[in-house]
Amino acid sequence: MSSPDPQVRAARNHTTGPAGRGPVVAVTGAATGVGALLTERLAASDEIGRVIALDERRGECAAAEWHVLDIRDPAVAEKLRGADVVVHLALDLDLETDAAARTAYNVRGTQTVLTAAAAAGVHRAVLCTSAMVYGALPDNELPLSEDAELRATAEATGMGDLLEIERLARRAPRAHPGLNVTVVRPAVLVGGTDTALTRYFESPRLLVVAGSRPAWQFCHVEDLCGALEYAVLEKADGELAVGCDGWLEQEEVEELSGIRRMELPSAVALGAAARLHRIGLTPSPAGDLAYTMYPWVVSGSRLHDAGWRPRWTNEEVLAALLEEVSGRHTVAGRRLGRKDATAAGAAGATVALLGAAAVVRRARKARRR
Repeated sequence: MSSPDPQVRAARNHTTGPAGRGPVVAVTGAATGVGALLTERLAASDEIGRVIALDERRGECAAAEWHVLDIRDPAVAEKLRGADVVVHLALDLDLETDAAARTAYNVRGTQTVLTAAAAAGVHRAVLCTSAMVYGALPDNELPLSEDAELRATAEATGMGDLLEIERLARRAPRAHPGLNVTVVRPAVLVGGTDTALTRYFESPRLLVVAGSRPAWQFCHVEDLCGALEYAVLEKADGELAVGCDGWLEQEEVEELSGIRRMELPSAVALGAAARLHRIGLTPSPAGDLAYTMYPWVVSGSRLHDAGWRPRWTNEEVLAALLEEVSGRHTVAGRRLGRKDATAAGAAGATVALLGAAAVVRRARKARRR
């Protein structure tokens, strides 16, 4: 592992918890998901002085100091006193959550945590968004650098919230002098997660839009926690992209998964996806489909330069994902029971079914002319 530069090393030496063991770290969203995994990891680390865990319910990590509250409550500032670093992981990106309620929780929560951190004298905040903020576009470089422009739009699930969090992160050092902000952006996150991209692999066929060139890069939650720990210890800072090394082409994904494709014209796939979401039949807006069409692979160069390496490969994470979703049945992002999935048949996602029907109807009309 390479040593950090003198400025980072000095900051780390200044940031110590009890008996000089290491920084005192607060984690929001500490009871579940990535927050729970990170809390356990930090509590077990000799480089961490103490862990303060904040959530709406108490989690299982007995070694952490727990505070039960809504992270939108200004009382968070009192709970953060004595902390050197706060890692904000209390985000709601659930596909089934009402969009307005989700935004109110995510944006207000981040605003509150950043303001509370500054008021409590916390010197560093670590936020977690997604590499999706770079956007999935046909002219994206492979891979993208951390400094690449954020070209995503608010059309995908929760993307408006993530872009607003990115904006808050950029503003925070000016609004709160003395508070440094690190943003960690994982690739397709796997390991107890449920997103439009993980549900893509629950369908009996992989929807492929004609003319697109997908490039799949995954990030296991264990690797994300490792990257977050690097940020906590100030071994790396700034904007940090994290994922497995390299990427998989669509053909490789199909070969490794054993799931065949259903290919549709772009207008058919996007139009059907938009209609289904608009009438409430599917949780995913059409914007999610772009991330299965075009590349948004990241280099992770800043973490690599700091000595971090992923423990998982793309092939291993895909295998873990397929094992995790085994037995689940999803049609156009909507979960079905086994009986319903059988009724849907092996034709694939609802988008594919409606799209194929549209193609057939057009072909029949053409033949009648």
